Amino acid sequence: MAKSSSSAARRSDRKAATPNPALAPVLGGEPIPSALDKLIHDRVRLGIISALAVNDRLSFTDLRDLLALTDGNLSVHARKLEDGGYVTCSKGFDGRVPKSEYRLTAAGKRALERYLGHMEALIEATRGR
Repeated sequence: MAKSSSSAARRSDRKAATPNPALAPVLGGEPIPSALDKLIHDRVRLGIISALAVNDRLSFTDLRDLLALTDGNLSVHARKLEDGGYVTCSKGFDGRVPKSEYRLTAAGKRALERYLGHMEALIEATRGR
């Protein structure tokens, strides 16, 4: 008997976890996907993408100082965004000093717009508008 009641409880839990499409946030008549872009959702990567969205390009040093990050932390997160196709990095020299510059790609701009739209729709849905 305990077996059947635990089975019923598991089925009930699965039903509760299944999202109701009628409650899904909508933006411009289109439902917003329930999953956030995990590549952008990280605080540091969102900071990098946001900084590059309002600047044509930023150097490694500028990004590091703007976001108050360590060299290693910025390097790891910037590489993930590069691997995802959201930013590009060009390396060169300023005199004899190595210089890395980052730019937001078109795919990165689209991903940020989708992310911001998703967040706006969640805020509106939460506030009941």
